[in-house]
Amino acid sequence: MSEKNKTKKLNKGLDAIFGGDISELLNDIESNTPSSNYVEVALKDIRPNPYQPRRYFDEEKLAELAQSIKEHGLLQPVVLKPSTISGYEIISGERRVRASRKAGLENIQAILVDFTEQQMLEMALIENIQREDLNAIEEARAYKAIMETLSLTQEEAAQRLGKSRAHIANTLRLLNLCDEIQDMVLKGELSMGQVRPLVTLPQTKALELAKRAVAEKLSARELENMARLYMLNATKTHQKPEKNKEYSYVETLLRRKLKTRIKVEDKKITIKYTDTHDLNRILGILGVIEEGE
Repeated sequence: MSEKNKTKKLNKGLDAIFGGDISELLNDIESNTPSSNYVEVALKDIRPNPYQPRRYFDEEKLAELAQSIKEHGLLQPVVLKPSTISGYEIISGERRVRASRKAGLENIQAILVDFTEQQMLEMALIENIQREDLNAIEEARAYKAIMETLSLTQEEAAQRLGKSRAHIANTLRLLNLCDEIQDMVLKGELSMGQVRPLVTLPQTKALELAKRAVAEKLSARELENMARLYMLNATKTHQKPEKNKEYSYVETLLRRKLKTRIKVEDKKITIKYTDTHDLNRILGILGVIEEGE
């Protein structure tokens, strides 16, 4: 049977995928595809899904999988889409492809599925959201991509993904963190609970606390307390300083003497007047000119 004839058709759009489980859909493809329909594909001809939000892969776990593949072979085929340009793009099994390369394999068993570009995008986004090991930044990027692709509001995205609007909003706020902090989350050095309180801080302070959290293994609660203390001190610093009581006393004395509005500040006295006649009156009281001039 030719490769072309072995390519499975999939007529599912995003509406069919929402509310379901992508892993179940992919398992259904794999379990219902007889081994006679598997094809050998050269690893050099395989490229990642261009719409895949995930960019970080744990090298230690990949090495463990590569060793397992060396000892036992690849137990599960990958799911690929023939590229419109050349070669193949990964639908499911990017870790297996990477580990197989590490194991020194040249070819890999695959199931070919005829996905449209739109389905490629949908599958990549939804699959990432449904992954149990997805970190907070990857989740946030997937939410953002889905909302932009389908022109959804946070409320609409929450309803269709089975999440609360607050969860969607709080997760998206993590994308306001600087790239260095986001990289710490992607690498598993910081959790969502740890970085969530950093969103309210200035970027320099947030990065300072993020680095401390990694170096000192601070808990989410400790970071939350540090962030709260910083914001409290920052608020006090920007509060209008209490007026000097001596200045208030002097203002009262001058106001009684000159019968006009007075403001006393550090090394400065401001005397208010209404018109030229009022100014001459004040100057007369001060003895600068003779009263009545």
